[in-house]
Amino acid sequence: MNAQPQKEHEWLHKLVGDWTFENECIMGPDQLPSKFKGTETVRSLGGLWFLCEGGGEMPGGGTATTLMTLGYDPAKKRYVGTFIGSMFTHLWIYDGALDAARKVLTLDTVGPSFGADGKIVEGKMAQYQDIIEFLSDDHRTLSSQTPGEDGKWHLFMTAHYRRKK
Repeated sequence: MNAQPQKEHEWLHKLVGDWTFENECIMGPDQLPSKFKGTETVRSLGGLWFLCEGGGEMPGGGTATTLMTLGYDPAKKRYVGTFIGSMFTHLWIYDGALDAARKVLTLDTVGPSFGADGKIVEGKMAQYQDIIEFLSDDHRTLSSQTPGEDGKWHLFMTAHYRRKK
């Protein structure tokens, strides 16, 4: 088998390069926003998979490293991928789609639920969306949201990525 990149892979190829990011997140409803910085390197694996290797500060101190994989599955007609980080033992599995304007990739996933104190609630899982949006070729955002008790999506994290020149 020799899979060939599809037009959907071209969108992911825009991620390739070296980036810096500034992140702001709210760890719980009674918490003040936390800000932190880091870097990310994105490379292609055969034009079919994209490996996003990041690292930086953590809210509350310390550092973290992350690895996001993204691809497109022509059989499912869906974007697919994973996310792991040195701060979690959970493997996040992505399933998503691009919007009609081809600017926003929304990735659905399920992961550990977080309480009001920002800590993981043992044995409880929640729905999440990670949303990648290109504002320009050299500026993109990654936002994360989860449904609240009201059933509406609530944004809790936004990172601005800028391509290193």
